[in-house]
Amino acid sequence: MNARVSVFQDLSAHLKRRRNELLQRWRASVLADPGLTTGNALPRAQLNDHVPAALIAFERQLADGAAESGECGTEATIEAANAHGKHRWQQGYDLREVVRELGHLNQVLVAELDAFALESSAPADTMSAARSAWAASYAAGIEQSTCQFYQLRQIEAAGHVLDLENALQEVTEFDRQRATLWEQLAHDLRGNVGVVAAATRALQLKSTPDDPRERFTRMLDRNVESLRHLLDDVTSLTRLQAGTEQRQLADFDVTALLEPMCDGLQSLALQRGLYLRCHRPEPALLVQGDAVKVRRLAQNLIINALKYTLTGGVDVHWAACRKDDGKRWVLTVADTGPGLHAGPGAPLANALQNATDVAHQNDVSAADGVQPAAVHAPDPRPIRQAAGEGIGLSIVKRLAELLDATVELDSDPATGTVFKILLPKRYDAAAG
Repeated sequence: MNARVSVFQDLSAHLKRRRNELLQRWRASVLADPGLTTGNALPRAQLNDHVPAALIAFERQLADGAAESGECGTEATIEAANAHGKHRWQQGYDLREVVRELGHLNQVLVAELDAFALESSAPADTMSAARSAWAASYAAGIEQSTCQFYQLRQIEAAGHVLDLENALQEVTEFDRQRATLWEQLAHDLRGNVGVVAAATRALQLKSTPDDPRERFTRMLDRNVESLRHLLDDVTSLTRLQAGTEQRQLADFDVTALLEPMCDGLQSLALQRGLYLRCHRPEPALLVQGDAVKVRRLAQNLIINALKYTLTGGVDVHWAACRKDDGKRWVLTVADTGPGLHAGPGAPLANALQNATDVAHQNDVSAADGVQPAAVHAPDPRPIRQAAGEGIGLSIVKRLAELLDATVELDSDPATGTVFKILLPKRYDAAAG
């Protein structure tokens, strides 16, 4: 064994002994950064995320001689970085925060390498090689984490495109039906006119039989209402993506906000033959936040759940989180629908579900690293879901990001879909 490899192994053992202290220093640095607000309400395990795995990968790189050979970006490093990017996307970070947070980790490790060099009197060229190995590992990690984050953003965008394509197909199909009906009613009418104008003229014809008139009216109402909702969603999402919506913080009672909203949606549930049940463990839940946006987020989830559920119904629950997650409260919307495994929202739903699995498997006490979460493959069954599903899910995700909230999703075709939105009880003054 040459002298450099021996020093690397000593450094690996040193970093392993100091891992918890390094994580504490990193957490303190992150929490003290006024530019990082999203993670302030996260419990320790979720803030740590897969950072311990990145440290473990570098320790092993030193111990196994990979640093001596110039090898960088090991499989373990890439796996931890991918999981980090996926998890931070789920927790509502923006890309700037992802990069900034990893920058604090780099500062902590560089300072520790300098301290080890002074303490051990290791040769300068050996420590230079160790710093180069860490720089390569850090570069590979930040590249993979940000790429994973960006890819998930692309999945959202692809869902929007698919929604708009589906809407265009529906308009095209409506136009085809319009042409057929006109041919049945009046052979002398010609031309390609707008859908709404054509419907109006058709309904004004006294010779139009009652049955086709009623069918035409229902068809028109259905398509116009569908397109109106889609345009409202596109407008809302555009404002969120453009950053024109700001968070307006104030104290409010979650129960007083959500109970009347659920009462107002009971008629929609009854029209569809479904139940809508609200559950609250205490009469009041006082928090700080943007009540208008919380209401929009909850209403979007509940209406979508009622929209896609055919039998059974929807349960809505809100409460303070358990004691080990004391800085947050949780909103849960659970339905007995077909699951989000088909339609334009499926890619984004699968990404959220996989990120949720990663989060639940995150255990910082595992000294040997983090095991990868199981990947849920999309269910191929052709369950039809209406246009706007992909955009609606993106609106939920963007509202959650604006509120520094984490979105968790569990969707199963056999049992239904459960959304959990974990929101801060309080925000730092700088986060407003």
